[in-house]
Amino acid sequence: MNIIRRTLLAATAALALTAQLQSASAEEVTFNIGYQPIVEPSRVPQADGAYEKATGARINWQKFDGGADVIAAIASGSLDIGYVGSSPLAAAASRELPVETIFVVGLISEAEALAVKSVSKPEELAGKKIATPFVSTAHYSLLTALKHWKVDPKSVEILNLRPPEIAAAWERGDIDGAYVWDPVLAQLKKSATVLATSADVAEWGGPTFDAWIVSKKFAEEHPDVVTAFVKVTGDATAAYRANPDAWNANSPEAEKIARLTGAKPEEVPSLLKGYTFPTIEEQAGAALLGGGTAKAVADTSAFLLEQGKIPAALSDYSPYVSTRWVAGAAKLTH
Repeated sequence: MNIIRRTLLAATAALALTAQLQSASAEEVTFNIGYQPIVEPSRVPQADGAYEKATGARINWQKFDGGADVIAAIASGSLDIGYVGSSPLAAAASRELPVETIFVVGLISEAEALAVKSVSKPEELAGKKIATPFVSTAHYSLLTALKHWKVDPKSVEILNLRPPEIAAAWERGDIDGAYVWDPVLAQLKKSATVLATSADVAEWGGPTFDAWIVSKKFAEEHPDVVTAFVKVTGDATAAYRANPDAWNANSPEAEKIARLTGAKPEEVPSLLKGYTFPTIEEQAGAALLGGGTAKAVADTSAFLLEQGKIPAALSDYSPYVSTRWVAGAAKLTH
């Protein structure tokens, strides 16, 4: 009996030690996320610490002002997950950076636009100073709009400025306009005219979107973390989609989003309406990660190549888009 008892005690102790080691191992996972101060639902779980709770990991959140900087950080190995627009994503995939698109955050509509002063029609843009962050969705949309209007981009002085720099240049009167996103766009619109939005550009054949991407190396090493990350993001989208009116100016959600983006709480409800936010269930469909996203990246890459912004385009962009993570997250939901 004593031998059996000692054996059971040893086995129990071993199981307890294994559980402790597994728990310690989970706690020791630290990863880096690059986000942008853009008004969208996943700012709420970010503010709440929900990502840390779901993944069981320590997260270093790093703020970036543009997707090109996020891509550079992922390429250097200093980021594991990053928030980018479709244009930086296309540029990264075209250079065969080992990343995967894991969640389409939002299809850009009114949230990005060309705001100008002393310009009432496209042909008046010639000779004007128009700022935009290069290789961003806004830059792509600006070039697409100029092409649609048959305005030679070389006739416009296009300046490479990040959103905070655009806001400062606008206040100083150094620029005549900018193609940029909220919340800086909202600031410009107080004293500007909107010549075109990204909803217009989408109709002209240049749809844009924002997405979360992951380093393939990190995804291979920590699949459960990536799935949990996508689940939390999807839950935030679902909460907003279920009752957008509840995310009003006085809501906790608006306060949290404002805190992380620099927008004013009263601006948050209208800024959220500048996007279409797909649910977890919609993500894997043919219109998005199941096919449409790769096609949009390919179309964007073809345009960037035509504009001389990338050295070459790939024949297939599907390796840079995956339904695996939303499918896994959907199983956790049900």
